[in-house]
Amino acid sequence: MNNRREYRLCGTGGQGLILASIILAEAAAQNGMQVVQTQSYGPEARGGASKSEVIVAPDRIDHPKVIQPHTVLIMSSKAYAKYGADYHPQGTVILDSTFVTDAENKFAVKLPITRHARTELGTEIVANIVALGVINALSEEVPHNLLQEAVLNRAPKGTEVINTKALELGMRLAQTLTR
Repeated sequence: MNNRREYRLCGTGGQGLILASIILAEAAAQNGMQVVQTQSYGPEARGGASKSEVIVAPDRIDHPKVIQPHTVLIMSSKAYAKYGADYHPQGTVILDSTFVTDAENKFAVKLPITRHARTELGTEIVANIVALGVINALSEEVPHNLLQEAVLNRAPKGTEVINTKALELGMRLAQTLTR
């Protein structure tokens, strides 16, 4: 389990975080890694706390449950309350400070992901792809071209340009962070 990497993407149902984790898993698989992707959300689905998890490893994954995620993305206060305390001691916690304003994690990276999507791309519907760009830029899990290919394979027809811009925006935002 030494090379095993665990990711948790959580927020509110409807933010597209399950899709983002599927894209990450597909890109990692294209990079020759073994992957497991799981998801869960409350009975209210849209509006309730949701989470999606990805495990990436070079070898067989014997235990398909995330134990202590190395990277946690949190895009809502509800998700922070429910999933924000459990992560690897040397892990990275990324908070979308557009919606997570009450977090008291002094180690977290706070970035207004949704606000950037709204102001720079004109819509917050691609905030999940912006977040994916941030995650991959910080973790360097997969080569950028494989992640972009996975995004484009999943993007609805006609949204390829904005999704590509969203991924690039996330990577640029990650580069502005000082850690």
